[in-house]
Amino acid sequence: MRIECPHCGERDLREFTYRGHALALSRPSEGASAEEWDDFLHNRDNPAGATQDLWRHDPCGAWLVAERSTTTHQVRATRAVRGGEA
Repeated sequence: MRIECPHCGERDLREFTYRGHALALSRPSEGASAEEWDDFLHNRDNPAGATQDLWRHDPCGAWLVAERSTTTHQVRATRAVRGGEA
């Protein structure tokens, strides 16, 4: 799989670290139960099809969001993460 770094161009997947879904997760409230925390920490959706993932390009340190298909692994687009916002 090839991913487009906004600074370095198209690179091999081995230069990147996957960090999870790019969409923000909702943390449980302060008084949440152990079951709510367990669900938050261990259960994630695993969609078949289009998804947005957060990746770090290790050589240059850039963070980016990759829009890709989980069924074909085709990366459709990438964009830089600016100011901590995905």
